[in-house]
Amino acid sequence: MPLSRTIRAIFLAASCLLSSAALAQTPAVPQTATAPRVLGSPDAPVEVIEYASLTCHHCAAFHTEVLPQVKKELIDTGKVRIVYRDFPLDRVGLEAATMARCLPPERYFPVLSLLFAKQDDWSHAKDPIEPLARIGALAGLSRQSYDACRADRALQDSIVQSRFEGEQKHGVESTPSFVIDGKTYKGVLSFDTFSKAIEPLLPKP
Repeated sequence: MPLSRTIRAIFLAASCLLSSAALAQTPAVPQTATAPRVLGSPDAPVEVIEYASLTCHHCAAFHTEVLPQVKKELIDTGKVRIVYRDFPLDRVGLEAATMARCLPPERYFPVLSLLFAKQDDWSHAKDPIEPLARIGALAGLSRQSYDACRADRALQDSIVQSRFEGEQKHGVESTPSFVIDGKTYKGVLSFDTFSKAIEPLLPKP
């Protein structure tokens, strides 16, 4: 669904709350936090943009059931690269996206896979910050670093802006959505559907 005033208010309130929670001395937010997150070779001939929320069950289904085959047959073979863009559906999704982006780029997708695989464990927790912090710690993210990222308004704004741009540029209204050669595909794509969409775009032998 498009961002409603209610969701905008949630994001604004969350951002203000996080800013007020900043500590006097915390590690700097990594410069890479707002950099693009790309799975695959930058030289791959086909680019797929994925818009997803870490609290979206359909997104979790794609990442746990379909993406492994896509990675094996299309990404690892150098045919496709996936550009992951945040499209948080709620405050908890924003929190999870913030934690993931606080990590070094090389650890981003492994943690994303873990977040989707364990989605029910952390997304329904009374206080999701604690399980998210534990997941981040598994990838070497200190609690101080995580708190610094949570308190960073620019990082929060960049994640929310990713959703706005998805809506405005590509007509994204739900997650997951995939933009392939300018066309937006909605919902969980099977491997066959994914493959058929990119096949015409691959260089001919």
